Amino acid sequence: MNVTVITRLIAGLAILATSGQAIAYQEFSVMGGGTITGTVRLEGQVPKPKGYNLMTLPDPFYCGRISDGQGWRILQPFHVGPNGEFRDVVVYLEDVKKGKPFEEGGVPQIEARDCLFLPFTTVVRDDQTVTVVNMDPVMHDIQAYETSHLGARVLFNIPLPMNPEHPRNFKDRSEAALYHKHMAGPPTKQLVNLTKGRRIFVTQCGFHAYMESWGVAVSNPYFAKTDEEGRFSLQDVPPGTYKLVVWHPYVRTPIERTVHVEREGIVDLPIAVQAPTGRLYANEVLEHDYIRYNVTDEEKKEIEPMVEKQNR
Repeated sequence: MNVTVITRLIAGLAILATSGQAIAYQEFSVMGGGTITGTVRLEGQVPKPKGYNLMTLPDPFYCGRISDGQGWRILQPFHVGPNGEFRDVVVYLEDVKKGKPFEEGGVPQIEARDCLFLPFTTVVRDDQTVTVVNMDPVMHDIQAYETSHLGARVLFNIPLPMNPEHPRNFKDRSEAALYHKHMAGPPTKQLVNLTKGRRIFVTQCGFHAYMESWGVAVSNPYFAKTDEEGRFSLQDVPPGTYKLVVWHPYVRTPIERTVHVEREGIVDLPIAVQAPTGRLYANEVLEHDYIRYNVTDEEKKEIEPMVEKQNR
């Protein structure tokens, strides 16, 4: 994914990304706060995933342990359950000037594991440090961009080192595929400092194009990610009227709801998100691979999905 593609992808998130000058959030002990719960479901056909020919990228045999069995690595940005449960979607409130304190906890962490960046979506505070750790026996390279309709800007671009206990040189290709041990390399800590009202950033690997993770920066602690059932819950919300935002990096139209919270009240909010249509990315999986990108039978034998066999 290059800078041009990222810029086009985020063009539809202009409202989300340019919310204006942030007002400092004030923390206090909330008494009589309410709760907002709900479910997020994707309606319509789940968009096709992205497809990557492993033979055109480094480390095809190790990274091919997660593949389709035909030499292709698949990235599905839409995590959807059998009944439309929309998972790993970020839900947050805007216009909250004061409320409960941010939870005390560790620095958000993104892991490179089996040539995946996990989690796929991350919530951070602006001006907060994130940690990226390489668990794999192969090198990764972090490229992070902040994005909006104003264009993309590089946040940082640094190598992600391996754990020194990992073997550096496998004897043969099959040995690379059979190696399953995960050990954390030296943690890389970087400050996420977004500019010009931007809210969104994306992390990808400069070596393995199918490694991708998205983040959104928030100004208050009223946020959640949907679970396996597509559910979310925001608690201790001060009474008032707020804008609730549902965010996913590939849903180009912001999903917003006005929510009124009574003292000690409970608001249950089912939210339906229309699945985007049309071609969302240049490398969308095809029904029939282009012949010039086919993987030979000999190469297929050496790229085995030992961890996960992916569906297209």
